[in-house]
Amino acid sequence: MLAGTYDPLLVVCSLLVASLASFTALDLTRRIATARGRAARWWLAGGACAMGVGIWSMHFIGMLAFSLPIPLGYDPAITVLSLLIAIAASAFALRLVSHASLPRLHLGVGALLLGIAIAGMHYTGMAAMRMSPGIEYDPLLFALSLVIAVLASAVALWIAFHLRRQTPRIRYLRAGAALLMGGAIVGMHFTGMAAARFPLGSLCGAAHGGMNKGWLAVVVIVATLAILAITLIILVLDLRLEAETAVLATSLAEANEELTYLALHDTLTKLPNRVLLHDRLEQAIQQAGRDQRRFALLFMDLDSFKPVNDAFGHHVGDLLLVAFAQRIRDNIRVQDTAARVGGDEFVLLAGIGDHADAASIAEKLVRAVEEPFEVEGQELRVSTSIGIAIYPDDGEHQDDLLSNADAAMYHAKGLGRNRYCFFEASMNVNVEAQMQLVQDLRLALTRGELILHYQPKFDAASGEVTGAETLVRWMHPTRGLIAPGQFVPVAEKTGLIVQIGDWVLDEACRQLSEWHRLGRTDWSIAVNLSALQFRHAGLLETVRNTLARHALDPGCLTLEITESTAMSDVETGLEILMQLRKMGVRISIDDFGTGYSSLLYLKRLPAAELKIDRGFVRDLTHDTEDAAIVSAIIALGQTLNLKIVAEGVETVEQQAFLAGLGCDALQGFLLGKPMAAEDFIEAFPLPEQVLADPDAASIDGP
Repeated sequence: MLAGTYDPLLVVCSLLVASLASFTALDLTRRIATARGRAARWWLAGGACAMGVGIWSMHFIGMLAFSLPIPLGYDPAITVLSLLIAIAASAFALRLVSHASLPRLHLGVGALLLGIAIAGMHYTGMAAMRMSPGIEYDPLLFALSLVIAVLASAVALWIAFHLRRQTPRIRYLRAGAALLMGGAIVGMHFTGMAAARFPLGSLCGAAHGGMNKGWLAVVVIVATLAILAITLIILVLDLRLEAETAVLATSLAEANEELTYLALHDTLTKLPNRVLLHDRLEQAIQQAGRDQRRFALLFMDLDSFKPVNDAFGHHVGDLLLVAFAQRIRDNIRVQDTAARVGGDEFVLLAGIGDHADAASIAEKLVRAVEEPFEVEGQELRVSTSIGIAIYPDDGEHQDDLLSNADAAMYHAKGLGRNRYCFFEASMNVNVEAQMQLVQDLRLALTRGELILHYQPKFDAASGEVTGAETLVRWMHPTRGLIAPGQFVPVAEKTGLIVQIGDWVLDEACRQLSEWHRLGRTDWSIAVNLSALQFRHAGLLETVRNTLARHALDPGCLTLEITESTAMSDVETGLEILMQLRKMGVRISIDDFGTGYSSLLYLKRLPAAELKIDRGFVRDLTHDTEDAAIVSAIIALGQTLNLKIVAEGVETVEQQAFLAGLGCDALQGFLLGKPMAAEDFIEAFPLPEQVLADPDAASIDGP
């Protein structure tokens, strides 16, 4: 027999190529398993070629490493056939491990077929030498090579299937598995080579007409490494692209989730919004209808939210809403739904057994909101009014339930706020009338339906008219004259009071300027400020611009605020009053004695006068307690150097008593009722000396 030898360098090269081919195959299985459609077919075809070329190259480099004492060569056609067998075997293996599962039967059959294919590739490659006489094979080693091929195929398929998922340490596991698989493939190859026997006198039929061994080894190694390297690079780039795509997909999913959340939740309070509430309400109606159960819909509105918003700014107002929403969350059950449906309007959807359960929930919320809120270092006290509608008693459709709960809430506000009310059918009539009143009031501003009446103020000692207090009236086109008590509360609740107040201030100053032009330069005008108007951020600028527009001295204007308004937030109120006082405007504390007076703060207020509430004047001559209170207020005012004005004087006895105590000015029906501007100037004509000298009638000269 001819003795064969091996080139150690090419043997090492064959092992490296086998390991690299195995690593490439393991990477390919992951990509092929995740690909879909046409892309999966392209990855399978490309992977089969790369893997097949790698396995075949290992075999062929091993063949090139083998030498006999005779010239050797390889038939090109048979060599290409062995390559095709390797590619077909690779395609079968990659296809098998790309399935979702790999049962033992499939693994066994696949290993058998793949082992036979690899052995077929090897022995076909051996046949490419075209030895004469033919190669003899040791039966035992031949069988052993087949067993090694099948076992190596089984191990390779099992490893490829279980390492196809991408994990943090998968690269290291695949590298180790590739060395194991490469060693098994090389072991099979050289076992098959050891089984070959070359009789003495054998000749290689492909030695002269076949491919040259020297340059062929270099070409095969370089070409194979290039193919495998390109395949790995493509896999790495694809993995990076897949990772970036996964990141983008995750980001897109998160963005979609965030958009869905934003579409269904209030951005400020994070509570469900009107859209999500309607969905939950519809589900509650369907479920309650099936199960013959009830649920309650509670419509909540923050009392006095607008004054807080205007006094401290929208930022503090927003924080108050957030705190209010959290207060709701802390006092409801997990299965209940609380939603924000408007500015300071919230709705609670709660399952109940009877009306008592709904009342218990509402009572708990009312009491919880009564506790002060700490916002931006400010202690804010607000309350909530709650309207309750019960399904199905108060409506079987969500629009009816919401409308009726809203009507009950407005009824609760009308009863004094800080309470809850169950819906009753009569409430809808009141709400509709209230809504119509609001709409008409908005139009009244633009249509010029508001008018001012003026009640004269008299000097208590001389009885001379010193000026007037303005009182707003509404001349409705169909309802006639509407008193302030009917529309001012509505204006305060809707915020229209600020626009109405600005108009009153402007019209009062215009009228005073007209009286001054006619010669009544000693008259002043008093204008009432609502709590909302007093806290409005534009108050100072409005007063300054109005005085300038009508060329009035600020001392001619008296702004009246109730002591409750002045004392509700002392520091902020003091700052506003100080700014008005610096401007030269006179400040009057209205309804003094009816609020929570504090002498400590009263002495700090830059007020010019105190107005004694008409409640103390009404029974002045018959009630010694009222007389004592009035005497104390007058004495206090004189001590603080404040002018004292008494309103509601209706009898001569009251007038005499107040004048005797030292009151500075008086108002009341006894002395003069509120009247229109033209009636006012007729009731209190100019002095004779002014009428005799027309030039004196104008403060601006001729």
